[in-house]
Amino acid sequence: MEPEVNAALELRQARVSDHRMIVGCVQQWWSDSRTPDQARELSLLLPKLFLQFFSGTSLVLEDDAGIRAFLIGFYSADNDEEAYIHFVGVDPTLRGQGLARRLYTEFLRRADAAGRREVRAITSPGNTGSIAFHQAMGFTLEPGDREVDGLPVCSDYDGPGQDRVCFHRKTVPGHE
Repeated sequence: MEPEVNAALELRQARVSDHRMIVGCVQQWWSDSRTPDQARELSLLLPKLFLQFFSGTSLVLEDDAGIRAFLIGFYSADNDEEAYIHFVGVDPTLRGQGLARRLYTEFLRRADAAGRREVRAITSPGNTGSIAFHQAMGFTLEPGDREVDGLPVCSDYDGPGQDRVCFHRKTVPGHE
């Protein structure tokens, strides 16, 4: 990461009041790869409830220009050992500079401090950048019910035709 970018970005816990800005970021940041309607549809994966109930486990990187990256994550209510990363976004002008890595590393650190030993995440089979990133971050591909281009895929994971690649990793290597 470029030192001046790193130094200028403040890492903080997300707030409920960030919701509108984060939704706007999703709609703007993904407009380079989606139609406006598709970018708006993607932003629907982030209803306000995620920040109403999980702002304490979600993170934001910001500077004077506003939110530049965010991670929405939470700890499982049903399994005291697990946490989940739901959605991550990075301003396209800052991609490739380690911001997602910084967010993931901090989320893993905080999850471990809270007694969570395993973190899970998903992505679509076609999102090769996300798959490579998760693998570079030490996530393991979970078994699926079929393979697509050599990847294990969970069919209909998020509904009919919504296949996903599922990941998991220990918060700290060696924690059992």
